[in-house]
Amino acid sequence: MQIARKIKITKKRVIITCAVTAAILIFCWFQNNILTVGEYVYSGKKVSPDLDGFKIVQISDLHNAVFGRGNRRLIDKIEEQDPDLVVITGDIADSNHTDLDAAIEFCQKAAELWPCYYVTGNHEKWLSDAEQKKLFDGITKSGVVWLDNEEVFSDCGIRLIGLDDNSLADGTLEKFMAEDDQGHLTVVLAHEPQYFEDYCACGPDLVLTGHAHGGQVRLPFIGGLVAPDQGLFPEYTEGQFSQDGTVMIISRGLGNSVIPVRLFDLPEIVTVTLRSP
Repeated sequence: MQIARKIKITKKRVIITCAVTAAILIFCWFQNNILTVGEYVYSGKKVSPDLDGFKIVQISDLHNAVFGRGNRRLIDKIEEQDPDLVVITGDIADSNHTDLDAAIEFCQKAAELWPCYYVTGNHEKWLSDAEQKKLFDGITKSGVVWLDNEEVFSDCGIRLIGLDDNSLADGTLEKFMAEDDQGHLTVVLAHEPQYFEDYCACGPDLVLTGHAHGGQVRLPFIGGLVAPDQGLFPEYTEGQFSQDGTVMIISRGLGNSVIPVRLFDLPEIVTVTLRSP
């Protein structure tokens, strides 16, 4: 009788343990695989009536993540936003669990549908020379424009400046901004947000960044728990910041790297809709 009772209790504990483990695994899967959209509106005097309603979709910190076969769910989510332009703000590949083919395949599919522009993040810089060559060759051959400390003036009248991840606060942006923008709306693609003060000092209109992964774990009333280069309880993890006429928008990003799980920090693509005053 005593043995039967112990067996019954053991079975009950095993069932409860399995149920709790399954619930945790399902919760973690949803936390890391449900795509959300952060929607922002930028209005400024350089947004002409022709640009009113123009939509930019920002993809950041993919880190080789795959949402559905061949990233079909991610492509579909971007398509739902009906973008005029797609920008990729770094860490499309991951130096710790590198899958260059996944990154290149995403670029190929995105470039087939929209004009796409890309800048490097810190993880691309940490790849080997051979890995960098494969990735950058694949990205450029896909039709995505790699802005490596370069600027382009798009047909729609936007000035895009793309900063290499090693050139975020070394005077490169200041040199670009010293040139005449001819009244164009200036949008800067820069991977890391902690240089906000440096960006503002140069005077661009809009800066799109990522890198912080939303703080990786988000706590109620506190926000992000930790971010690279900012440490605990970082200031710049998501959302919009404004100073001296410059607006910076931070994407929470899509993938993971050193910390393999996001908690209360769902993967995010960002949409920025331009509005004429």
